[in-house]
Amino acid sequence: MLIVDSLTDQTSFLLDTIDSPCDLRRLSLPQMELLAQELRETIITTVAETGGHLAPSLGVVELTMALHYVFDTPRDRLVWDVGHQAYAHKLLTGRRDRFTTLRQYKGLSGFPKRGESEYDTVEAGHSSTSISYGLGIAAAKAIQADPGKVVAIIGDGSMTAGMAFEGLNHAGDLGRNLVVILNDNEMSISRNVGALSSFLSRKMTGKTIRRLRDHIEERLMALSSVGENILTVLRKSEESLKGFFTPGMLFEALKFKYIGPIPGHELEDLIATLENVRDHNHGPVLVHVITTKGKGYKPAETHPGDYHGIGPFDVTTGAPKKNKNAAISYTKVFGETLCRLARQDKRVVAITAAMPGGTGLLPFSAEFPERFFDVGIAEQHAVTFAAGLALEGLRPFFAVYSSFMQRAVDQLIHDVCLPNLPVTIALDRSGVVGADGPTHHGVFDLSFLSFIPNLTVMAPKDENELQQMLFTALHHSGPVVLRYPRGSGEGVALEATFQRLKIGKGELLREGGDVLLLPLGNRVYPALTAAARLAEQGVNAAVINPRFLKPLDTELITSWAAQTGHVVTIEDNSALSGFGSGVLQLLNERGLHLPVKILGYADSFVEHGPQATLWNNAGIDADGIVRSVQKLLRK
Repeated sequence: MLIVDSLTDQTSFLLDTIDSPCDLRRLSLPQMELLAQELRETIITTVAETGGHLAPSLGVVELTMALHYVFDTPRDRLVWDVGHQAYAHKLLTGRRDRFTTLRQYKGLSGFPKRGESEYDTVEAGHSSTSISYGLGIAAAKAIQADPGKVVAIIGDGSMTAGMAFEGLNHAGDLGRNLVVILNDNEMSISRNVGALSSFLSRKMTGKTIRRLRDHIEERLMALSSVGENILTVLRKSEESLKGFFTPGMLFEALKFKYIGPIPGHELEDLIATLENVRDHNHGPVLVHVITTKGKGYKPAETHPGDYHGIGPFDVTTGAPKKNKNAAISYTKVFGETLCRLARQDKRVVAITAAMPGGTGLLPFSAEFPERFFDVGIAEQHAVTFAAGLALEGLRPFFAVYSSFMQRAVDQLIHDVCLPNLPVTIALDRSGVVGADGPTHHGVFDLSFLSFIPNLTVMAPKDENELQQMLFTALHHSGPVVLRYPRGSGEGVALEATFQRLKIGKGELLREGGDVLLLPLGNRVYPALTAAARLAEQGVNAAVINPRFLKPLDTELITSWAAQTGHVVTIEDNSALSGFGSGVLQLLNERGLHLPVKILGYADSFVEHGPQATLWNNAGIDADGIVRSVQKLLRK
């Protein structure tokens, strides 16, 4: 029995012998079934300490083993979509001894990473890229006469994104030998939505259909030769009939050979199917595999959405370990404030791209179901959909992670900002996000938002200012982006009444004559701490909370810059083309040629690690600000 009910106390044995897939291929089927248990046990106990994407990885243990058993990896390429399900893959490909460092600073990434292993074909972190990646690799292999196979593993949640269909359509047209594994667990992060998800549902393709087929075969066989003849005809028609009862007709229409659905936790079936697919050399094949998200750990099976991505937890109970920081999170403030606004204004509607929990919109969805829209993993559609709502007089709020909003910049420019529509984009997880690393850090949004006409961009210094900015956005006549960080706020009390902020106006928090500190958003409080430390050294720093990237408070900034003669800007964003660049351009336009230091992230991708560590590395915490001011003044 697998470890559904409890974890064993035995030290792993088979897993200790697996240093590469070559070792896996020497095992018997019973040994592989024991190894599956050990893999699950290792994943659960490790993620309980490090946090991570637990349920997705537990759901593909057997599938991962079967893929490495059948295909000649790394010569044959496995392309994981998103990559948050790749923990078993890491354990089987030479990273067992380092697995306890998962998502830790300087440790293993929580996602596939090319620099980490030759078995990691691509850097993955966002959904719906695997088919396009895989088709490109397959096309390159064909040009170079490389007989190696290419397998793209994609979840049914990722299939809701347009890019997946673009890849399928092109693959069918090219006719290359690409294998697509559709991992169907009826989940993306939260439960899947949309017509396609219903089409792929196991309710029509699981045990009921198989039992019906077995029952018909038994009855026909009882009719002697007549029954056998009928059964032969039916078997020849099976492929045609299957198209009416499964999603086969959809993929067959795209010129894929469709196989499935098959059970995703039966190693013998998986291996036999994949061996047949491996030897198929007549165009693209899609294998539909039914899996259980969170398989092998009851709390994750029961509540897979809660265990999609989770912090450290107690293995016995499944309960998260308590966070010592009691301050309310920015995400929760956003969700609660939007509910308050919706009670006052019936025009308020909320949109999410498959992340109602992660963006704080579950309370809104429960209280205002008719004004809540989950569009699935389709950020581009979400933005233009919001524009359509705004055209008819509603006030849409699209809550999305900063890193995922990167996928919809064209829609923001063309469909929202060009017609100047009152759509608010709530950018959660702006700045560095911690252990999820470079694919999830939101350190580019200030840069790619700064050049868009008609757009107002706000960044609150604390949770109270966040709620006031949401109120301001609701009553603004044009598009707004409101960016806020992951995690807890500053512990500031929320005011009972809303106040509308004046667009483009900052606030002077501290006077000083030696240097002007311009911190944006979550860098305001570290700047105030730095100013207090500098005062102890005899340096008087003025501190302004700009509140807005667009438009800048030109008068407030330039007047204090002229008074102090030195300027330091601080942002939880790339130092290129962001807030600091805007300030520098402003000063230049006003003829203020002053010493300016821009603090932000260097021109490189930021690795995973604790937020505080990454802020310190970039010099945008209080210590770094003090050092930069000292250096600037010495010059």
